[in-house]
Amino acid sequence: MPSLTLADLQAHLGGTIRGNAGVRLDGAASLEQATTGQLGFLLHRKYLDQARASAAGALIVPESLNDPLPQACLAVANPHAAFARALALLHPEPRSAPGIHPAASVATDCVIDASARIAPGCVVETGARIGARCVIGPNCVIGADALLGEDCHLHAHVTVQHGSVIGNRVVLHPGCVIGSDGFGLAREKGPAGDRWIKVPQVGRAILGDDVEVGANTTIDRGALDDTVIEDGAKLDNLIQIAHNCRIGHHTAVAACVGIAGSTRIGAWCQIGGAAMIIGHLEIADRVTISAGTFVAKDIKEPGVYTSVQPLMRHADWLRNASRLRHLDDLARRIKTLEKQIAGKPAPT
Repeated sequence: MPSLTLADLQAHLGGTIRGNAGVRLDGAASLEQATTGQLGFLLHRKYLDQARASAAGALIVPESLNDPLPQACLAVANPHAAFARALALLHPEPRSAPGIHPAASVATDCVIDASARIAPGCVVETGARIGARCVIGPNCVIGADALLGEDCHLHAHVTVQHGSVIGNRVVLHPGCVIGSDGFGLAREKGPAGDRWIKVPQVGRAILGDDVEVGANTTIDRGALDDTVIEDGAKLDNLIQIAHNCRIGHHTAVAACVGIAGSTRIGAWCQIGGAAMIIGHLEIADRVTISAGTFVAKDIKEPGVYTSVQPLMRHADWLRNASRLRHLDDLARRIKTLEKQIAGKPAPT
């Protein structure tokens, strides 16, 4: 691990030092677990007591915080973002030596930059291209004619299907699948009854620069047009993105979300865990969808949208569900009563 002074961090992060600029740091930790050689961070003044009791050698704090602290501090406008950058400096990922491992299977016509690393068990198929400083982890599969930009990191067991396009600085976590066939089916009548005919999926999956895709997330290729994940989008684990979807730049999607085909989601959106979004919808920029929300229509304006029902006792839920089944009948009866009160004939 590198050893940096608070002044070294300020040179990378900006901000104002309060206290000893020469305090040396060789790692980062939470306020509770940090030791004298580690950096902590204080996001909100409600954690002041924890910060004062912390053994951390230095803290990153909001520049608006004026309360005295026993540690040296680096005061910045956005402490969360600054701490994230500090973590990258203090805990850099191990560097991998370039080269193709003898236990990898690589087609002879691939174009692989000399600075890339291909781990054992990888399969790189015909026509694939892999850019500079890419790290392809164990047992990954890069399909025919797939394209990877520079500085990508594919962790173990990632599959990038044929023709997929991956931008620069993309991170793909273990088990994710990019460019698998979408769920395209046509129904046909046959002598033995109806059956499903597979619709060939001839589009691509395209990921922009600085995209990150979590473990076991699947992004289907387009049926005719491409599925596109724009620059800077961040996708958590166990997400399903169906064919022909488009996810706008810098949108963040939490775990277990399902997005049906041909849905377009704008830029800078935030989608909470386990949200369900049906197909062929348009969602505007800067929309926040709460966890567990079911989205069944277009969202045309920025804002926060929620449809999840709060937790209740099972017996209460059963009573409410029973009443919900009679909602249409109750609405008709209310209309009848309103017209009777108004002296109008009741509807037949």
